[in-house]
Formats: sequence, C-alpha cells, structure tokens
Amino acid sequence: MTLIFLVQHGESEPGPGDPGLTDAGRRQAGRTAQWLYGCGLNAVYSSPQLRAVETAGHIAAAARLHLRRDVRLRERMNWDGSQTFEEFLAEWDRSVLDREFVPGRGDSSRQAAARLRGFLLDLAAEPGPVAAVTHGGVTADLLRTLVGDGGLPPGLLEKGVPSGAITTFRNLDVVDIASVAHLA
Repeated sequence: MTLIFLVQHGESEPGPGDPGLTDAGRRQAGRTAQWLYGCGLNAVYSSPQLRAVETAGHIAAAARLHLRRDVRLRERMNWDGSQTFEEFLAEWDRSVLDREFVPGRGDSSRQAAARLRGFLLDLAAEPGPVAAVTHGGVTADLLRTLVGDGGLPPGLLEKGVPSGAITTFRNLDVVDIASVAHLA
C-alpha cells in the first residue's frame, strides 16, 4: 500500500493566468517540505501549473529528489483572464453544484475526480511514500467521489482546501483530509 501525500499548493498571487506563489506561499511550501522530509519520500510529483511547481520544488529540493510533472494533477479549471472573474466564479460555482457540468475551459467535477483518481491508482505500483502537489478544486472533487459530500470536513466545499494543506491516502483509502498541523 502506497502512502500518498496530496499537497495543496501554497498561497498564490491573485490574478489570471498561471500565477506563482506569494511570500506566504513560499513559507508554506518550505514548512511543508520540512515536514515531508521526515516522511522519507521516494518521489515528488506536481501539477504543471506554476504555483504547484514552485511548491513541489521546495519539497523535491528538501528530499533531494527529481520533480516529476503530471498533467493529471492540474486544477479542474483555471481563470485565464479571457472572461471576467465574476463569470469564472459563476462557472466554478455551477460545477460545484452540478458535478456533470463541463465549464467552457476545464473539466467537470466528475471528470477532474476521475483524472486524479487514475493518477493515484498508477502510484499504487510505486514504493511510497510519495508527495503530489495539486490544487484545491480537484482535491475536493476526488474526495467527493471517494467519501461523498457527507464525509468532507464542514466548510471544505465553501471555503476550499487551505493553502499548504496535506490530504493523506493509502492508495485510494483516505487517511486524513486537508491537515494544516505541519504549518503551525
């Protein structure tokens, strides 16, 4: 059974496109890297989006491992600035309420969950533990599929997965959801 630490990227700069981390986000990434170093990681993966790559870079450097990018870790949808932020949020909210809704630029909640679930299944063959840096929306999508909305911590869908939080799995079994204890 592979132990997988699914890491929410650190706090990112506001704005459209592919923003990087804020100073606070870099501190979160550093604390997360220190905590994960003690876990004896065998691999570090990242979404190709900059905020995740920067977070994963801290983890890979601390663990002295090569960073592997995997597109299956990308967010469900990303605001690229081609629509107003309000329009983006309206599509986001609709995709949370209707898991089958496919937004104009992105995946439905169910599609995103299936993509991330496939990634985790592929990791089952690897020796663990493994860290994979991803995004809050797709993490919530996966959790909704695996444990249902009733199995989520209160407020997770409304507030999102906190920056730097770690959700832990043994293969597809959920061990811990959105822990931020390592950031204290």
